[in-house]
Amino acid sequence: MISSNLRNRLDRLDLIIVRWLARYSLPFLRTGMGIVFLWFGALKFFPDLSPATDLAVRTIDDLTFGLIPENVSLILLASLETAIGLGFLTGRYMRLTLGLLVFQMAGTLTPLALFPGEAFMVFPYAPTLEGQYIIKNLVLIGAGLVIGSTVRGGQIVAEPQELSRGRAQLSAQPVRVDRS
Repeated sequence: MISSNLRNRLDRLDLIIVRWLARYSLPFLRTGMGIVFLWFGALKFFPDLSPATDLAVRTIDDLTFGLIPENVSLILLASLETAIGLGFLTGRYMRLTLGLLVFQMAGTLTPLALFPGEAFMVFPYAPTLEGQYIIKNLVLIGAGLVIGSTVRGGQIVAEPQELSRGRAQLSAQPVRVDRS
């Protein structure tokens, strides 16, 4: 059995760790998203460097009924991903960045439906390497949702009491209506 002294020390250590996580996890998540999108987007400016180029170009070709030439679609995709990366890294224009992310993620997931033979060795439970690359985007979508939950000032709190105090302060403040 754990002594109450040890339990109190562990509880204090746990609180220190959780408070640190509450303070730094969101900026880390946003920065990580920025690096991933900037890096992968920049690689697409050099077609031979990105392993996703072929599948991305064919997906865009199918979605646009061949109206956008391959070289243009690749530049557009590279620009889109780079812009998303810069948005996350700078923390500016987050609503626009998240809107671009939704658009990009919708396109990224479509090969699962358009090219199931390339996305799965055995449909629907044994993805190919390309399928795994696509499916991992669910984690990026989740990260985008977490970041999106903070654009109006939301935050991660270490303890539920902090949340209750925040609600009490929020309800005590008058509501301002912008009539512009």
